[in-house]
Amino acid sequence: MITGIGVDIVDLARFDRAITRTPKLVPRLFAESERDLPLHSLAARFAAKEAVIKALGRADVVRAIDIEVVSDEHGNPSLHLHGAVAELAAQRGIRHWHLTMTHDAGVACAFVVAETEDAR
Repeated sequence: MITGIGVDIVDLARFDRAITRTPKLVPRLFAESERDLPLHSLAARFAAKEAVIKALGRADVVRAIDIEVVSDEHGNPSLHLHGAVAELAAQRGIRHWHLTMTHDAGVACAFVVAETEDAR
């Protein structure tokens, strides 16, 4: 069963200004495996993290660094959750995450669906 959905969009120019102005944002927001990616990929991952927070329905215990976007050998993205985010997802019974990301025309966007086990 679908238990949450989230979507977010990031303006690439604004995102670039933010991380240029405050370089410490990158290690605060992104896992080590994400940090060396190009700007458009970082922005899409940031949108994915925001979409996860929306799908979970609360941001008070969530740190962006605990949401990691990884890609398989074909480039398909998926989520690895850590810390309080993983605990919150487990408490809500979320077992499956679906993620899609895109970037074009100066924006990056991500859409997330959270499902419980009984959806299968």
